[in-house]
Amino acid sequence: MKTFDATTPIYLQIMDDIKKQICAGHLHPGEKLPSVRDFALSQGVNPNTVQKAFSQLEQSQLLFANRTNGRFVTEDKELITQMKNEMATGYVTEFLNRMAEIGYQKDHVISLLEEYAKGEDTDVYN
Repeated sequence: MKTFDATTPIYLQIMDDIKKQICAGHLHPGEKLPSVRDFALSQGVNPNTVQKAFSQLEQSQLLFANRTNGRFVTEDKELITQMKNEMATGYVTEFLNRMAEIGYQKDHVISLLEEYAKGEDTDVYN
């Protein structure tokens, strides 16, 4: 069972988790998702919460429903790439804003990232 953050609606957290799984390739284009009931049981949430998350993901076309067979991940690889880029941009923006809050300028952040990429700080990859 997943632990949810109390400051964000659970359906949004479920949506975000599914998006991340799609981006990371853990959920593949055309792959069937568990039923609303099974997903709700695995997450320890109300089925209505899962239904809301799935419906929102359908509206954004990341999922599609087949009335008799369930819900599936979109087969639109361009849409998946677009979502992945949007999420990455959001993470980078959040990261840079947080670094600015502690006094780091972009050029210093870039230097730190280059050091990490060289393996000088092994904690980054663990």
